[in-house]
Amino acid sequence: MNDVVKDTKPGTFAVATLPVTSTVIHTDGDGLTAGFVDLEIAGQTVPVYRAQPAGRSNLPVLLVIAEIFGVHEHIADVARRFAKLGYLALAPQPFVRQGDPSTIDDIPTLFREIVSKAPDAQVMGDLDACVAWAAQNGGDTGRLGITGFCWGGRITWLYAAHNPQVKAGVAWYGRLAGDTNPNQTAHPVDVAPGLTVPVLGLYGAQDTGIPLDTVEAMKAALAKGSSGSEFVVYPDAGHAFYADYRPSYNERDAKDGFQRTLAWLKEHGAA
Repeated sequence: MNDVVKDTKPGTFAVATLPVTSTVIHTDGDGLTAGFVDLEIAGQTVPVYRAQPAGRSNLPVLLVIAEIFGVHEHIADVARRFAKLGYLALAPQPFVRQGDPSTIDDIPTLFREIVSKAPDAQVMGDLDACVAWAAQNGGDTGRLGITGFCWGGRITWLYAAHNPQVKAGVAWYGRLAGDTNPNQTAHPVDVAPGLTVPVLGLYGAQDTGIPLDTVEAMKAALAKGSSGSEFVVYPDAGHAFYADYRPSYNERDAKDGFQRTLAWLKEHGAA
């Protein structure tokens, strides 16, 4: 594992998300150590965006899981937001073995050529490696949290089921149900009954890609054996309502969701 920061400058946005809207938020790196580090995982170099308060250790660890666009500037900025609040935030590039999602300009091609080819098992292993790295580099993995957006919201639920050492998760509008295949062998609704980690689900009632009946199905599955997870469904929000660089951004609900995230992590020992 290589702890050399390769890039401390703001990056660029994924091509499929352009043009960036005027509501985009820029979080500076003042007082932070921020940039990419390389982790060697099963023979593969995986870039991980790391942001943390400079010169500090024994920090709560937060895994920040990207959208389908990978770790572009928005996800790096989110990591810096948490770092400003005292976290060691780690955002691994999830599709490095499949390709570079930031260069593809249409979402159907992005799904077909890259996202669908990333096995969930691979993603779980990369996140396990991030946790191990954090434990050796100033992180207190006894205060481990995870949050993710869109594709990363789904992964948040799955990783909370995969690693019971996670103290708390916050899933932003992640897919909950659907067809399975050799790469995606289960969805959150399938693992919900055995989930022991409390996860807060933040969803939009106007999200046409995640029907509210799947939220109800997830609640029913959680009720079969899990406890502690909760949902907040924002009546006026659609998909990607936290994505301040896109037209889908809903400032009111995004700010409320972020405050709920901080409170949830603190309440459950991940702060």
